[in-house]
Amino acid sequence: MASSYDSDLRFAILIDADNVAEKYIKIILEEVANSGIATYKRIYGDWTSPRLVSWKSCLLDNSIVPMQQYSYTYGKNATDSAMIIDAMDILYSGNVDGFAIVSSDSDFTRLAARLRESGMQVIGMGEQKTPQPFISACNSFKYLDLLYAAHKAEEETDEDDDADEAASRSRSRKRSRSKSAKRKDASSGKASGDAAASASSEADVAEDSVHAAPPRRRPGDAGGQTPLTVETDAADDEDDDGEEVPFGEMSKADRRRHLKKIRETINAIVDKFSDDDGWVSLGQLGDQLSKRLPDFDVRNYGFKKLRPFLKSLGAYEFDEPTGESGKRQIYLRVRD
Repeated sequence: MASSYDSDLRFAILIDADNVAEKYIKIILEEVANSGIATYKRIYGDWTSPRLVSWKSCLLDNSIVPMQQYSYTYGKNATDSAMIIDAMDILYSGNVDGFAIVSSDSDFTRLAARLRESGMQVIGMGEQKTPQPFISACNSFKYLDLLYAAHKAEEETDEDDDADEAASRSRSRKRSRSKSAKRKDASSGKASGDAAASASSEADVAEDSVHAAPPRRRPGDAGGQTPLTVETDAADDEDDDGEEVPFGEMSKADRRRHLKKIRETINAIVDKFSDDDGWVSLGQLGDQLSKRLPDFDVRNYGFKKLRPFLKSLGAYEFDEPTGESGKRQIYLRVRD
């Protein structure tokens, strides 16, 4: 009987070290793992150059094979050619089902298109500076800088929660000791006991004000006291599902441009696939969105799931009937 391992897609990860920082390696491997299994893990660059030294421990820890490519002349990037040649060799070996091309360089646009012509699944990864032609040539594209910013913000939130919990336990122990001291003082006289209780209460209030937990970050919050929200033409709706994550470093202009394009695409999908009453299933909408917008990812906008993101746009209404089998089906349509 075939195992789930055998049914997973096999990917070749090819990384352009000249255009990608080592801090993204965990995200790169996790994104590929979400889609299949990495059978090739190669990174290309001139490893005699001092600027690539920081990659060394990262490659050893993650079993990534460095491919040496000298720079033949100054200012010319020979790494791109080496990656393209290896990609075609791997393609014709027949050992993989897809490629993860990790670079912010538009030189790989034709390579991505050629691999897709051969039936390969192509995942592109790079920073927001990646040119649109390369993004459009991939089946899906991941913005590494946005995912990295969200990942770091989650870690900071977890650390804050741990610190708050430790501070709470410390305050509880101090209150317990204070109450014990007050009981001892009560035996020596009511007046002295009242004074001790008053002083203890004031100390607790002062300590609570010093150790008060900072407000949790919300999508768009840069860490200040006044959280920012994703800017849309419609009013944003607060979502209580707890699906939000701290927002990445996307500029307001980029957010407006991206969200306008996303809304237009969603409306087109609803118009094409909806029933007579205008309803379309959330699953079908998500599938069509990924096909039409390769770089669409709700994590870019501070969410973990599609439904909370769509609710935040404030332009759609939802229906969640329960089927005969008990499975919940979610539908949406454009709000009048």
